[in-house]
Amino acid sequence: MTDWDARYAEPGWTFGTEPNDFLREQAHQLPRGRVLCLAEGEGRNAVWLATQGYDVTAMDQSQTGLDKAQQLARERGVRIATECADLGSYVIEPGAWQGIVSIFAHVPTVVRRRVHAAVVDGLAPGGVMLLEAYRPEQIGRGTGGPPDDDRMLNLERLRAELGSLEWLLARELERDVQEGVRHTGVSSVVQLLARRRA
Repeated sequence: MTDWDARYAEPGWTFGTEPNDFLREQAHQLPRGRVLCLAEGEGRNAVWLATQGYDVTAMDQSQTGLDKAQQLARERGVRIATECADLGSYVIEPGAWQGIVSIFAHVPTVVRRRVHAAVVDGLAPGGVMLLEAYRPEQIGRGTGGPPDDDRMLNLERLRAELGSLEWLLARELERDVQEGVRHTGVSSVVQLLARRRA
């Protein structure tokens, strides 16, 4: 059992059952069709997107989390596909996705660079990536996110890794994140909406 399996096996929902605020605010920018949610955990974002009419696949390394995602989907009366895989070795199908969503998916830089290159290739022409992550300034706040700089993101790092996409919205800000028991309070985040040119 992985650390994430153990975390998701705890009673309740680690990050809540409602979608991420940035996703809810900007989901209308995702073209209709297939959407891939990376490191999706217990499924709150994937299930919400399914209620909005998207064909959603949720991937995560934790089968425990994905089982809860399927439970949430049943409760909400929608269907999602799930794939249990490590993000470090996960193959993103090239040219296949109208949207790719990455919400607080924090992995080491060497893994993230490979994943982001695969995201660029994975988007269909006109497809959109939607991302929110913690910035290095978040370290030590105790309101969410990993404790090390290597897994954090900011616009400079995103520009190096996703600069070939057309950026529609890109910002660094402080905002109050209230998502379950693990994301609770004022946080330093980066938000990106970027499109693969048609």
